[in-house]
Amino acid sequence: MTLRRPDFNELGQIAESLGLTLSAAQLDACQSALQANFDAYDLLDELPDFLPEVRYPRGPVHRPEAAENALGAWQCKSLIQGAANGPLAGKRVVVKDNIAVAGLPMFNGSVTLDGYVPEVDATVVSRLLDAGATITGKSVCEALCFSGGSHTSASGPVHNPRRHGYSAGGSSSGSAALVAAGEVEMALGSDQGGSVRIPSAYCGVYGMKPTHGLVPYTGAMPIEATLDHLGPITANVRDNALLLEVLAGPDGLDPRQVAVPSERRYLQDLEQGVAGMRIGVLREGFGQANSEAEVDDAVRAAAEVFRGLGATVADVSLPMHGLGPAIWLAIAAEGATGQMMKGDSHGLNWRGLYLTGMMEHHARWRERADQLPDTVKVTLLLGEYVNRNYGGRYYGKAQNLARQLRLAYDGLFEDYDLLLMPTLPLRATPLPAADAPMPEVLDRAFEMLGNTCGFDATGHPAMSIPCACREGLPVGMQLVGRYFAEGQIYRAAYAFERAAEWERR
Repeated sequence: MTLRRPDFNELGQIAESLGLTLSAAQLDACQSALQANFDAYDLLDELPDFLPEVRYPRGPVHRPEAAENALGAWQCKSLIQGAANGPLAGKRVVVKDNIAVAGLPMFNGSVTLDGYVPEVDATVVSRLLDAGATITGKSVCEALCFSGGSHTSASGPVHNPRRHGYSAGGSSSGSAALVAAGEVEMALGSDQGGSVRIPSAYCGVYGMKPTHGLVPYTGAMPIEATLDHLGPITANVRDNALLLEVLAGPDGLDPRQVAVPSERRYLQDLEQGVAGMRIGVLREGFGQANSEAEVDDAVRAAAEVFRGLGATVADVSLPMHGLGPAIWLAIAAEGATGQMMKGDSHGLNWRGLYLTGMMEHHARWRERADQLPDTVKVTLLLGEYVNRNYGGRYYGKAQNLARQLRLAYDGLFEDYDLLLMPTLPLRATPLPAADAPMPEVLDRAFEMLGNTCGFDATGHPAMSIPCACREGLPVGMQLVGRYFAEGQIYRAAYAFERAAEWERR
């Protein structure tokens, strides 16, 4: 296929859109000069792409009917058997549908990727299979992963397995729901504003957002490179630590990975307990505008369990914590508009693996923009408005303030090993009706981000662990650590898991 050459009028329209005023003679000269460049693109088109090898055979793929998909959590089912032996042998794993699995259709919760079937496995998928895991299919995720509720996917809502008709949380909605329902032992999720931790808290499972860059994002659809994280969702702490050991480490293809340690031994840290650990209970994580008293009380009571296990537990304060959502918003809205939307999922200006098929399919969002959910429409309008009127000023300032916020948290970590707070200010909420007004749709999508999104902007590792149950709905407690201190988080999470039967608390 040769590159289509623009005619004189189209070239003139492009020039005008760029603010260029060219005479007819200048346009003629430009068109002539560009021919050799177009020839180079023809040569590029003829060359085979350079993509990783797919090493494990794929089983048949099918979309489950309602009878075998009561929660609406399965995007598709398949069977991909990994290596005969390995640390994940015998473990069933589901992969969030924004992560490429060769041969399995990928929708990322949206109509824009309809028809896209990846040619390669994401790095994390290859690592699962090399470790002996059995991939059982893809889990539903929210539309372009831009919702903390589970009501925005093009395939329909995902129900909370603990209470039908209630949110499973997003955007890794299907992953957390399937783990909580016992249909798989492990799941992969992604987290740009809380999307591993939110559904884990709503569904009562364990979700880790690792340090930014610890797990390679290669082969997953980005939202914004400085916010993108992949992480494990499991039914217990040990499986979570085991899965992160498999997933973590450099792959040489992801520019998010800077100074990432190559050695991961999280399992060996589990038995060390919390005696002598210093845990700071972050005051600003409680008593937010929409906080439920039941949630705040349950998390404070959970903190006392650590005191009983020998940890030093004390209240700490960081007023800047409350600025995390505003800092995150500018990065997410403007960054996602530039990279995920106008950049056709990947954006430009970085080295690594580009899934060009994904880029080609997602570029069609412009033809189906009216079918995007309200969450994406509003974000796109905000990002485009600010960029057109103010350039990159606010995005750049938000990134500068994110560095300041990271340093502020790091200041607390000079005196404390972990920070503790509610994962979310509230428990799972009812799913909006299909014809719900836009304000309700948006509220249910973004109301819970107060304690999660800031740690995506700073990159600190953060884990949600279930700590109590109120009126049948789980309460999540968030533990946050220094960069690459996932082992300390797992120590504390494991000690709490063994000491407290959270469903009875």
